[in-house]
Amino acid sequence: MKILTVDDSDVQLRIVKAVVKSAGHEAVGATDGQVAWDMLQKEHYRLIITDWMMPVLNGLELIQRIRAANWASYTYIILLTSQDTKSQVIAGLNAGADDYLTKPFDPAELVARLGIAQRILDLEARLADMARQDLLTGLANRRALYETLQAALSQATREQSPLSLVLVDLDHFKLVNDQYGHPVGDQVLQRVAETLSKNKRGYDTVGRWGGEEFLVILPNTDLDQAMIAAERLRATLAAAQLVVTDKISITLNASLGVTSTQHTPSPFTIETLLKQTDAALYQAKGNGRNCVRAFTA
Repeated sequence: MKILTVDDSDVQLRIVKAVVKSAGHEAVGATDGQVAWDMLQKEHYRLIITDWMMPVLNGLELIQRIRAANWASYTYIILLTSQDTKSQVIAGLNAGADDYLTKPFDPAELVARLGIAQRILDLEARLADMARQDLLTGLANRRALYETLQAALSQATREQSPLSLVLVDLDHFKLVNDQYGHPVGDQVLQRVAETLSKNKRGYDTVGRWGGEEFLVILPNTDLDQAMIAAERLRATLAAAQLVVTDKISITLNASLGVTSTQHTPSPFTIETLLKQTDAALYQAKGNGRNCVRAFTA
C-alpha cells in the first residue's frame, strides 16, 4: 500500500518513511500539510501519517480538509504529535484522526497500528465491492454498471471513440420460474452470467441490469462490431443449455438490443443510450425473439 507521510522535520520524516518501508509499504513524503493537500488533489492515498505541528497547514487542518472533501473511498489517518494531554488527544480524534501516536514513538507500535489500518481499509474495500455486486450472479449490479458507463462515456467523448451497449433479455423467463420454480430460475440467471462473462473481451463490462436483463458495455466499439459481438453472445447462450434433470434441459434463448454513440447525436447522455438500447431490445422482442436488433430512429 502507498502511504503518505507528512512532517516538516526532515529527520522525523525519514524515520517514519523507514518504518513504513520496513512494514512492506511504499512511503511517499510531504514536508507540510499544504504540500500533502496539493498531492491529494492528484492522487488518493488510502492511509496518511501526519504530524500535528507544521507551518502553512498543520495536521489538524489537513485532517479537517480531508474529511470535508468527502471522497468516495475512505482515507485512514494516523496523527503523530508530541502533544499528549487527554484534551489534545480528544481534539485530534474529533478533528477526524482515526488513530493517534505520541512522539517519540515506538517503531514496533507504529507497525502494529499500520496493521490495524490495513485490516480496516481492506474491510472497507470488501464492503464497497459487495455494494457494487449482484449477489446472485456475482456480476456488477445496476449501480456499478451505471458508474462504469459514466466513466466509459466520458472516455469515449474525450477520445472521440465509439462506445456501444448491448442489452440482453432472456426470452420467456417467467415460464421457467412458473414451470420449474425460482431456484431453477436462479440457476438459469447464474448460467447466463457465467456464459456472458466467459465470452466478453477483457476490457468489456457485463452486469445484471435487473431481473432477467443483462447489460454489456463495449468501449471503443462501433455499431457493426457491437452487432457481431451481440450475435456471438446470442449464439453462445443458445448453445449453453442448463440441465435440470436427466430428461429436462432449458435452452437459454435471449433477445438483444444494441446501440452505439456512433449513430447518436452529440452530446451523448447515459439516459439517451439506455433508452435506445431498450428500444432496440423491444424491436428484437417484436421480431420473434432470440435475435439481435440495432437501434433505429
